[in-house]
Amino acid sequence: MSSKLLFDIGNRIKERRLELGITQRQAADLLDISLNFYGEIERGNKRISLEKILLAYEKMDLDPTYLLTGVKPPLLNLNRLILECPKEKRFDFEQLIKYASNLCKSNDE
Repeated sequence: MSSKLLFDIGNRIKERRLELGITQRQAADLLDISLNFYGEIERGNKRISLEKILLAYEKMDLDPTYLLTGVKPPLLNLNRLILECPKEKRFDFEQLIKYASNLCKSNDE
């Protein structure tokens, strides 16, 4: 892995940590790594493992594609919303989506 890529990944992790308003210590705890190792990742000196990338996704809501490539995910991840919606509320949620979809259609359709 190139040093530029490690640096960019470290910056994206730092950016997300700052958005969450948490310290390096708190981020390290979320990823179950030492504070020193976390700091090295942020500075681009160490590689983050696949396991930790997945933890960053779960614990910090840091999209793996964005973390690795810098390509931002869509603002609204509809699939994720549906999957996280409690089963007893999915029908109502699906109806809301259908209603919103109909609002977005032009009158010519």
